[in-house]
Amino acid sequence: MIDRNDLEHIHSDIVESDKLIEKYTNIVTIFGSARIAENSKYYQDAKKLAERFSKSGYVVLTGGGPGIMEASNRGAFESGGESIGFNIELPREQSPNPYLTRSYTFHKFFTRKFMLIKHSKIFVVFPGGFGTLDELFTLLVLVQTGKMERVKIFLYDSNFFNPMVEFLRKSLLSNGMISKEDLELFQIVDSIDEVATETK
Repeated sequence: MIDRNDLEHIHSDIVESDKLIEKYTNIVTIFGSARIAENSKYYQDAKKLAERFSKSGYVVLTGGGPGIMEASNRGAFESGGESIGFNIELPREQSPNPYLTRSYTFHKFFTRKFMLIKHSKIFVVFPGGFGTLDELFTLLVLVQTGKMERVKIFLYDSNFFNPMVEFLRKSLLSNGMISKEDLELFQIVDSIDEVATETK
C-alpha cells in the first residue's frame, strides 16, 4: 500500500530527475545486468558502444550501478561526454559507479524505470536478469500501446535473446496474444557496428 511518504518520494523522484535531464535532447539509454564482470565481452562491448555514442554527441543514461551500467557510463565518461546514472536506494546499498558526470538516486523502482525511458529515443538492451527484462518489456508495452512514440530498440546478442524471441513466437504470437508487428518493435544485433549503422 502506498502511503503519503511514498507519494512524496515519487513526486520528488520525478521532479528532481527531470530537472537533471530535461536540458538534454540526444539521449541513449543502455540497460543490462549489474552482475557482468569487467573482463566480459558484454562489458567491453558496452563500453565501446557508449564511447561511440558519446563521440557522436549522445548523452549516455544508465541505472548508474555496476556491470553493464558501469561499462556504459565508463565509455561515455572516458570519452569526455555526459554520463548520467539513475541509481536506486536498496536495503543492500547499490553504490553509484565512479563514471558519472551527473546522477540521481531514486526511492522507487517504477519511477526510476519511467525516467530511464521517458527522455530517450534509442535503447540498447544487453543481456541481464529480471530487472533488465522488466525494463525491456515495459518499454515494449509502452510503444506497442502507443503510450510513447516509436523508438529504436536494440537487443544485444542473438545467442542470448533468440530463445526469448522464439518463446514470443511460439507461445504468444501463435495464440494471438501479440501481433506479428509487435515482433518488429525491436532489432537483434551482434555488434556495435550494427547499432552504429542503424542510428546514424
